Amino acid sequence: MTNKIHFMASDVAEAQAAVEELTKRYGNASPDEADAIVALGGDGFMLQSAHEFIESAVPIYGMNFGSVGFLMNEYRQEELFERLAGAEPARIHPLRMTAYSGQGKKTAIAFNEVSLLRQTRQTAKLRVVLDDKVRLEELVCDGILVATPAGSTAYNLSAHGPILPINAPLLAMTPLSPFRPRRWRGALLPHTAKIRIDILSSQKRPVSAVADDLEVRDVERVEISEDRNISVTMLFDAGHSLDERVLAEQFVY
Repeated sequence: MTNKIHFMASDVAEAQAAVEELTKRYGNASPDEADAIVALGGDGFMLQSAHEFIESAVPIYGMNFGSVGFLMNEYRQEELFERLAGAEPARIHPLRMTAYSGQGKKTAIAFNEVSLLRQTRQTAKLRVVLDDKVRLEELVCDGILVATPAGSTAYNLSAHGPILPINAPLLAMTPLSPFRPRRWRGALLPHTAKIRIDILSSQKRPVSAVADDLEVRDVERVEISEDRNISVTMLFDAGHSLDERVLAEQFVY
């Protein structure tokens, strides 16, 4: 049974007001003492919370004050202890991105996706290497992304990528407006895959790399893999698990 809750909220006025009301009703424990983190905001704020508490074993339960709220639960003040006690957990492993540029290398993690995007009017030219084997010698496109199962319903879905069951040992690789090869629409990769994307003609056709909310400009090479040493547990109301949401999303018409 959850006895201590730490509340946090986005900058949205309604979320800030909700924190005050919830604190009056349930108190507000420090993160170190809490049995659960309750994050009030949208999906972006849930991802920020996941990054903030990535080294903590405390589960995160979101309540929606955003526009989509795929990773969030419905906001209600009543019976929060009971909702947390009956919530269904989803354990999420992030991607680790290492981006190389003329400024050196930067690493970051992404719970949704790592995306590479052209920076100018010219298309990007990319080489796709999987486990040290070249799979696409040259991909001409607006960009490419690699999504986790949790992120497969976000940018990946908008780019017509596949939806992945949350526990599937897979990653989705999806091109953004591919021009050549014209028929290539992406790939399903084992979660153990070591991905390298080389930027061809990087000076003439600059590309940026984005891992959740961190962007690296003018990259020359990007390496991506799942980091199984890191995980965050998200909580979802009974009957509305992340598995169910991912499944339901595939039958929207």
